[in-house]
Amino acid sequence: MGALVQWFNDVLSVFKTIQIKDIIDIIAITFIIFGIFRLVRETRAVQLLKGVAILLVFYITSLAFNLTMMTSLMRLFFEFSVILIAVVFQPEIRKALEKIGQNNISKKYLSFIFKNGKTDEDVKTLKKAIIDVSDAATLFSSSKTGALVVFERNVMLSDIASTGTVLNSQPSVALLGNLFFNKAPLHDGATIIRNGLVYASGCILPLTENKNIDINLGTRHRAAIGMSEISDAIVVVVSEETGVISIACNGKLRRNFNRETLVAALEDYLIEDTKVYVKKSSKTSSKRKVNDDEK
Repeated sequence: MGALVQWFNDVLSVFKTIQIKDIIDIIAITFIIFGIFRLVRETRAVQLLKGVAILLVFYITSLAFNLTMMTSLMRLFFEFSVILIAVVFQPEIRKALEKIGQNNISKKYLSFIFKNGKTDEDVKTLKKAIIDVSDAATLFSSSKTGALVVFERNVMLSDIASTGTVLNSQPSVALLGNLFFNKAPLHDGATIIRNGLVYASGCILPLTENKNIDINLGTRHRAAIGMSEISDAIVVVVSEETGVISIACNGKLRRNFNRETLVAALEDYLIEDTKVYVKKSSKTSSKRKVNDDEK
């Protein structure tokens, strides 16, 4: 009984030394570990973590049985484990950093550094691009012409654009029709829309690594999903086999759009986020006008 009381007093004394900063530290580490497990649970990194866990068991066993050579080898491995993790888990680390940069908190509180708001004129230009792409996609659907159009958002796609031909042209149904004409040199790649303009065409997109997607989806759809997985881009894809119009966003594919529903979906994805900025810009302009009139 006395030992139990002593143990309880020891635990109580430890709790008395805990401060607010210690609680914050524990909660932060818990969220980080939880985030890491969420990130790697559906990737190849899970198997790599299992391998590291097995090596850790070997290391503990070698220490217990005083196996000098095995202990030295395992200690050497774990000393350089930081470099090994950076090399082996490079895709997962990059994806994690990209997700951190794309979340709502970073967009809200870092917007004063990375300004990406759009004015009324920018929104008009983007709306025209949406209409042109939707009209072109409808024509492609009826003629079963394969097409892949990427709407760039906050994540810049200059590295993807560099794999194709930079055009920086005003969009139109005629231009898109020529770009995706099956005898045209750029028809196999993707076209990137930046700020309402056709920025580049014939671009090569990364394929998705998701093994659970429909096996009937071809390379064009897998590229659309892959592009939406590594960025916040909205990708419109028209099937060459069926003529079905689809949208890829955040690694998910929505299918069976027509012209009206495609326009509505694209405006929802691309323009809704800019309305707050536009309203603020309009209010600011009105205030300036009032001030000028008063002067």
